[in-house]
Amino acid sequence: MSFLESIKQRAKAAGKTIVLPESSDPRTLKATDAILKEGLAKIILIGNQDSIMKEASTLELPNLSNATFVDPANYAEMGNLSEKLAELRKSKGMTQSEAAELLKNDGLYLGCMLVKEGLADGMVAGAVNSTANVLRPCLQILKTAPGIKLVSSFFIMVVPDCEMGEKGVFLFSDCGLVQNPSAEELAAIAQSSAESFKKLVNVEPKVAMLSHSSMGSAKHPDVDKVVEAVKIAKANSPHLMLDGELQLDAAIVPAIGKQKAPSSPVAGQANVLVFPDLDSGNIGYKLVERLAKAEAYGPITQGIAKPVNDLSRGCSAEDIVGVTAITAVLV
Repeated sequence: MSFLESIKQRAKAAGKTIVLPESSDPRTLKATDAILKEGLAKIILIGNQDSIMKEASTLELPNLSNATFVDPANYAEMGNLSEKLAELRKSKGMTQSEAAELLKNDGLYLGCMLVKEGLADGMVAGAVNSTANVLRPCLQILKTAPGIKLVSSFFIMVVPDCEMGEKGVFLFSDCGLVQNPSAEELAAIAQSSAESFKKLVNVEPKVAMLSHSSMGSAKHPDVDKVVEAVKIAKANSPHLMLDGELQLDAAIVPAIGKQKAPSSPVAGQANVLVFPDLDSGNIGYKLVERLAKAEAYGPITQGIAKPVNDLSRGCSAEDIVGVTAITAVLV
């Protein structure tokens, strides 16, 4: 069974409710139809049901009517939600009337409030909104998970015909959000990534903190940052199988791992790869995706109190289906 098929099976069993607020986008409607047909999740679409169904009528989406429709113009919970949002944002001076106006006009805020109040389990957006717009209401309403100070992202990479990692499955982080993490932030990314890998792949994470150096083979402030991050992560999570600094080949190739880092419990067997900055992470996942013809699932957001995931604006309907299934599993 492929990684995505296993995720879909788990999503079906989970029976979660996911908000898709971008109902004006045909890809979202096609994805909703497919999700409901496969039984991957219950779906809430934000918008007027008649308008959405009229748009969908030309797309031949027979399952779309099985979605739940939340129309901001007449939703019964709007008063309660606006009151709760005003309370959350009172330190910023938000009034209830301002909160009501925001929820009426911005589906991302309304979607986050549905998740916050337990009316939905997660949200997927970004087909038509920027990452900044998707994350802003998440951080204002849902905030970070307990004990987590940083929101970051990751990709699950599934490399065909590969025995490295977890039979070709890796987690790459951070490839989408944190530009130049400090040592403390890098340690936080590593810890969140390990938890995400365990949830999605159901095996123990083996985390490699990547660098152009392996165990002191090079000297540079960039290397020092990774070394410090390893110390912090080990102190914060002593149970975690994590090591570094490691070059990529030392991290995933058993023979090279033994040669370059013979005493490391991770070298040569890493399945979670933490890149030292966004440049290397973004370049790395795209190289593997294009040259190794790997499947790349993400960017998946980690560190938010409840799962909200951001899509690429170039995503396909199939991408939305996959990310929705992953979101359901991460609840």
